[in-house]
Amino acid sequence: MFEEGELERLVAAAQAGDPGAMEYLLAKLRPMVLRRCSRFLPHHADAEEAAQDALLSISTHLGEYGGHGSFLGWVTVIASNAARSTYRSMRRRAEDSHADLPESVDPRTTSVIAGSRLDLMEALAALEQQHPTLVESFVLRDLGDLTYVQVAEQLDAPLGTVKDRIHQARRFMRERLVTGP
Repeated sequence: MFEEGELERLVAAAQAGDPGAMEYLLAKLRPMVLRRCSRFLPHHADAEEAAQDALLSISTHLGEYGGHGSFLGWVTVIASNAARSTYRSMRRRAEDSHADLPESVDPRTTSVIAGSRLDLMEALAALEQQHPTLVESFVLRDLGDLTYVQVAEQLDAPLGTVKDRIHQARRFMRERLVTGP
């Protein structure tokens, strides 16, 4: 994706106000951000919407990235949060419109409205509500594909704590997905 040292140079130049560097950085990040958003929102239009929100957030908040943890980990957090936010927004709109799912669709696994897996997103929402400290570690590791070490660096948490949080979150999600709410 990036040649050695290229990412660091682009980030530094974009943070210094170089519009060309910012544009190139965002163009290089776009496929990765879209893949991350697609993990939450498999319907392409939904993932595109979330990816655009994430890229806007990255460009707006790039100056806040202080070099703690990996830059790509920071991008993963933003992309994951944008996808979850897009899902919540779509869910509210669907509830407000009182949309009904066609009978031929399994409502546990498919959302006609959001194009995502309702069971996974609902379980993630329940995890966030019941165990908010577990969500970020789980999302970064299992949906963001970061290593345990990268998650620990990104969250500035001990590796053992991160592993425990991920284990607890996986157990919660497994129970929730198998047995339902």
